[in-house]
Amino acid sequence: MKIIVLDGYTLNPGDLSWEGLKELGECTIYDRTTPEQVLERSAHAEILLTNKTVITAEHINALPELKYIGVLATGYNVVDIEAAKERGVIVTNIPAYSTTSVAQMVFAHILNISSQVQHHSEEVRKGKWTNSKDFCFADTPLIELLGKKIGLIGLGATGYTTARIALGFGMKVWAHTSKSRLQLPPEIKKMELDQIFKECDIVSLHCPLTEATRGMVNAERLAMMKPTSILINTSRGPIIDEQALADALNKEQIYAAGLDVLSSEPPHADNPLLTARNCYITPHIAWATLAARQRLMSIMIENIRAFQTGKPENNVAK
Repeated sequence: MKIIVLDGYTLNPGDLSWEGLKELGECTIYDRTTPEQVLERSAHAEILLTNKTVITAEHINALPELKYIGVLATGYNVVDIEAAKERGVIVTNIPAYSTTSVAQMVFAHILNISSQVQHHSEEVRKGKWTNSKDFCFADTPLIELLGKKIGLIGLGATGYTTARIALGFGMKVWAHTSKSRLQLPPEIKKMELDQIFKECDIVSLHCPLTEATRGMVNAERLAMMKPTSILINTSRGPIIDEQALADALNKEQIYAAGLDVLSSEPPHADNPLLTARNCYITPHIAWATLAARQRLMSIMIENIRAFQTGKPENNVAK
């Protein structure tokens, strides 16, 4: 079978092997593909693999040999699923490959903000500790996590993993989730959305981007938060109204934000969060540890093998 990878670089910048994929068919791998190049490069493809390159209905209908689209991520909004269904094209995703890595990034941001690791490391390099009159040097508040309330918006695999880490720090865990109270362990309390924003010390987003969640973190909800509170987002950028968050940070309505995602990626130079007070941004790398990418590669290969044997798994175009 002819296999085309449209944007393989983020999955494999050179530290993984494509050999397992190449065993499954005639394989062509592109690091990146522009929208204008999609049709030309996908010609005669039976299996098309994409991470962030958009596959539209026009593309699907113009590729008569196409039988399978593999999304190299958990979210699959880059593919027109309805058009794939109409054509009988299987579309698969890669669920839960980065759960541990994303939860780790949540706490990388929380610990950086609460212990001011980046700031004090930079101050040491500037000579502030060398010139200190005391044996230690600190010029910002340092926060202990024990007893703090963390509110998780969404309680899927990543939310649960984040909750377990939080419990290890002695935090109180609240969650806004569709799960019933009976489905939750006793150490996780189910709470209404607005109550989480009003009462939690840290709010961490773990929900998918839908019409219901788009812009969910808006000026009104940010105004509910305590001036000492922290917002964390490792889910999807458009869940937050970015101008509203920048305003809340600059006006000291909330203490800080730790973000791994933005509404446009890479961000536009005028994104207000790039210069907002106490806003710590990582460039969408929570998913990208070597271990997570190895799992992604393995699941991708198993998805294709399952499709080739007539028993597709992780099919999101049923």
